[in-house]
Amino acid sequence: MKVIDHINQAKDTLISFEILPPLKGKTINSIYDHLDPLMEFKPAYINVTYHRSEHVFKKKADGTFDKVEVRKRPGTVGICAAIMNHYKVDAVPHLICGGFNKRETEDALIDLNFIGVDNVLVLRGDAAKNETVFEPETGGNRYALDLLKQVMHLNNGIYLEEDIRDGFRTNFCIGVAGYPEKHFEAPNLQTDMAYLKAKVDSGAEYVVTQMFFDNQKYFDFVKSCRDAGITIPIIPGLKPITTKKQLTVIPRTFNVDIPTEFSNEISKCKSDVEVEQVGTEWMLQQSKELKAAGVPVLHYYTLGKPKVIYNCVKQIL
Repeated sequence: MKVIDHINQAKDTLISFEILPPLKGKTINSIYDHLDPLMEFKPAYINVTYHRSEHVFKKKADGTFDKVEVRKRPGTVGICAAIMNHYKVDAVPHLICGGFNKRETEDALIDLNFIGVDNVLVLRGDAAKNETVFEPETGGNRYALDLLKQVMHLNNGIYLEEDIRDGFRTNFCIGVAGYPEKHFEAPNLQTDMAYLKAKVDSGAEYVVTQMFFDNQKYFDFVKSCRDAGITIPIIPGLKPITTKKQLTVIPRTFNVDIPTEFSNEISKCKSDVEVEQVGTEWMLQQSKELKAAGVPVLHYYTLGKPKVIYNCVKQIL
């Protein structure tokens, strides 16, 4: 079932979760252990992130180095199939530009269609760790908009091989990312909004936001979207802060502000156990306010913290 259909048919705010594929060498049981307690809340769908390969240098016996390609978190397509089979819940795989050419992307979309996936979240993705700016693969998509258009082409039966006539039309519901505090590469919020509008005009059916810790940022973002003619659902993305280290890591990595009141409370904590309690309470209050405002979905970035998410969601349902 499509995300947009879940939203349109819902009588109240829905719940959804986002997970990471396990590190290579782990089994699918690590996903089940992560999700089992959260299934109590009957999520409408579960997002599964996609990860590009990385290049690492491994030292050989003679002292020279080999450049080796490593993908630390493979298996997104298989995880989606496992989630749908095990829990009977829709899975939403992420699609990214980085690390994949258009042919690999098309093949992934065909695989997803074969296993019954109806949704994709289209993202550009991050630059490779050894790059200061994002560079697409040879023959790959440079922007999320380009990737979105490729998905739309397949939805219209248009394949990369021009000799394919009357190709099967997929029917993916496409989500895109939105940035209440703007994407870190955008020169300003207006330009960033124009990029988002272009994705909506090209076929995006819903927006899920980058994490934020001040709900007013979300409400202002929604208003700006509506003023720009963006009428599709805008889903808030929520993440807990659970360690003091995140006070500096999160703003630097994700280009988001942490409110003074929140950061002051975290600074008073004597341990990360206390930080987790403060972070859970902050996210709980965010969730309650957003739910009261009638947001379509509360989307939680679980990312290894299912207990924290459980303790929060338990108090709002």
